[in-house]
Amino acid sequence: MFEQLIQKLKENRKTIVFTEGTDYRIQNAANRLLQEDLMNVILIGDEAEVKAAADKDDYDLSAARIVNPLDYAGMDAMVEEMVALRKGKMSAEDCRANLQRGNYFGTMLVKMGEADCLLGGATYSTADTVRPALQLVKTKPGAHLVSSCFILNREGGDEALRTICMGDCAINIDYQDTVDKDGNVTFSAAQKLAEVAVESARTAKVFGIDPKVAFLSFSTKGSGKGGTVQLSRDATAEAKALAPELAIDGEMQFDAAVAPEVGQLKFPGSTVAGHANTFIFPIIEAGNIGYKIAQRLGGYDAYGPILQGLNAPINDLSRGCNADEVYKMAIITAALA
Repeated sequence: MFEQLIQKLKENRKTIVFTEGTDYRIQNAANRLLQEDLMNVILIGDEAEVKAAADKDDYDLSAARIVNPLDYAGMDAMVEEMVALRKGKMSAEDCRANLQRGNYFGTMLVKMGEADCLLGGATYSTADTVRPALQLVKTKPGAHLVSSCFILNREGGDEALRTICMGDCAINIDYQDTVDKDGNVTFSAAQKLAEVAVESARTAKVFGIDPKVAFLSFSTKGSGKGGTVQLSRDATAEAKALAPELAIDGEMQFDAAVAPEVGQLKFPGSTVAGHANTFIFPIIEAGNIGYKIAQRLGGYDAYGPILQGLNAPINDLSRGCNADEVYKMAIITAALA
């Protein structure tokens, strides 16, 4: 999987910004990326501190660009741009104060075109990575929400399931109708879940997956009622209308989604049942539990959460990540650009 992404990066070089330039895991990954000449690297932090940390661990970061928000020459222009983006919700003083932090500063580097993508979260929370992205980079045209997916990959086993996609397992807690002040539904829960499915399918394609999208449930084709069954059923219809070119079906149980003999028994005639590789969960509890079961008991390596719906690739690390995970997520993030 990574050979394909690396080849893509060699053909189309990108610049990534890391928000935590002194972190040893970030530096280890940056060192590898630079040694392999995969992308341009920007590290945010005090230059002396970044170099001292690199020297301590014998990392060669001489090819990286180190940027300190405290002495950034373009800060006045950046503040002016951020004030305009926040449309009166932040004063110039508030913007300048926020831009002293790596998460806001790095996001503005992406917004202003000095970097193609961003990877953060080694020390920041998910909210501290996503919030600046929503406020500054914002959602892309046609997108109504930010979602996420995980790409899971393993060696061996069923070849059709060696690389799979699962969404949303990290961002959207659940799906509720959006209503206006008069109580009219302006964007339904089913439309939101459908958008997650279509975005996840598009992400899956980047990783060489020919997406076959299954909306998961404890019901297959009307066998059960209650809970989120109707949501998954309605979202299936919405997703088919939104992206008729994709193979999409639901609602279905997981066994019907992945086992051909079960899929055709429970959902005869479906081109997805029994052959799904992109799985859409109706609520975050199911998604988060599901991908972790696959990771821990199914032997998959899990990469993500990969954020979807933004104008530029901005991804979040787990604070418990290791250097190899940072390296691989950097490749994924740059490839998405």
